[in-house]
Amino acid sequence: MSAEMEESESAAHVLLLPFPAQGHITPMLSFAQLLCHAGIHVTFLSTEHNHRLLTQRRALSARFPTLHFESIPDGLPPDHPRTIPPLDDIVSSLRSVTKPLLRDLLITLTKKDNESYGATTTPRPPLSCVIIDGIMCFAIDMAEEVGIPVFALRTVSACSFWCYSCIPDLIQQGQLPFQDQDMDHPIRDIPGMEALLRLRDLPSFCRMPIDHPSFKFFMEQIEAITRVSAIILNTFDDLEPVILSQIATRFPKIYTLGPFHALLKSRVGDDLSSSVSSLRHEDRRCMAWLDSQQSGSVIFVSFGSLAKLSRVQLLEFWHGLINSGKPFLWVVRSDMLSSGQEEHATPVELEDGTKERGYIAEWVPQEEVLAHKAVGGFWTHSGWNSTIEGIWAGVPMLCWPQLADQQVNSRWVGEGWKIGLDMKDTCDRSTVEKMVRALMEEGDQREQIFKSVDNFAKLARHAVSEDGSSYKNLEKLIEDLNEKIVM
Repeated sequence: MSAEMEESESAAHVLLLPFPAQGHITPMLSFAQLLCHAGIHVTFLSTEHNHRLLTQRRALSARFPTLHFESIPDGLPPDHPRTIPPLDDIVSSLRSVTKPLLRDLLITLTKKDNESYGATTTPRPPLSCVIIDGIMCFAIDMAEEVGIPVFALRTVSACSFWCYSCIPDLIQQGQLPFQDQDMDHPIRDIPGMEALLRLRDLPSFCRMPIDHPSFKFFMEQIEAITRVSAIILNTFDDLEPVILSQIATRFPKIYTLGPFHALLKSRVGDDLSSSVSSLRHEDRRCMAWLDSQQSGSVIFVSFGSLAKLSRVQLLEFWHGLINSGKPFLWVVRSDMLSSGQEEHATPVELEDGTKERGYIAEWVPQEEVLAHKAVGGFWTHSGWNSTIEGIWAGVPMLCWPQLADQQVNSRWVGEGWKIGLDMKDTCDRSTVEKMVRALMEEGDQREQIFKSVDNFAKLARHAVSEDGSSYKNLEKLIEDLNEKIVM
């Protein structure tokens, strides 16, 4: 046996299994690079569909020799749009097609003479741990069957994760499901959030009947995740201390490592591209447009990779942006409009207003955009990646959530951390204009928001520094993985 193979067999080998969506792949791939930088072998397992779209695979593997990309079928036909929502198709297919194939792969990777010992790749030791996305809990059964410890990486905020964890309690107390109730009715029985949440701030699936497939899916994940050995979160201790202490009452082993993208740059260097995890082509011409704008003048608008808008919503938002008089950079994906609403002429006043002070792009390098000096506000869907990137960049936020954890995040942005404004469940042009102006124009409200977000940005920078909590927590995780300790 070669010295390289002997060294490899003594190292930890982790399989990472992200949920097949952009907002889950991005933090999981940052996490993979952090582990590889520490010498841990990582098998990054994507669906075949997303594997093909990750065009930077080879460059990443060249940079991190212990990073290995593998793919597995998702069971859906090639022409399936793979849009989420709805969850039904992808979840059903993952369970029926992907699950048994995953079991076979885990068995292969746990063998010392597994197929990964090839002449063209760095040898991999036997698999020692599986780290699943927190909503890929079907994999827990397979890992337990093969005898491999399982950790879960939740790609949501700690406050959202805790809110999810408390949903069964709300059902038992009779607060869920709710029908025809005042959406501003307070929810007082989630420890650590007693005076904060309203019905409208609960995760989006709480608006569904409890027998709806999506509601049942999330309830299954909430129950199953209690079986994992540890929880990994893309947050930092100073951002969510009270909630983290609550989570610790149910999950005693927690690693807070966020912001992932910032910790990665702190550990590895600033030369890493933020685009390596993108499943879409980025329009980098927007950066030159930002260069031509005044400092702090632009509102950046992006509703993430999944959100759908009706034609009416799109036009109301567009009119509101134009009427606000503020320069804007707006990500409008080609698949963002709801089905059947794509072919309509754009009003002339919107075209003229956009030419005068706007830029519309299909997809952009978001981390770079948020860091640009011209950007003074971020109108976001409140997905957690976008929220924590906005916090890191110190950019005040305007929130319009749609899915899953976004409702919780937006409430914390507006009323918990006071780093932005929450505009959920509203989409008329006059409100948009008013809220954009409130976020972007000088005044007491913007001053307080800016002061708060600047404070959290400084705390985030400390968290990823050598004496910061996220930096130290990563050291502990690496130590635990290398020693194969399961708490």
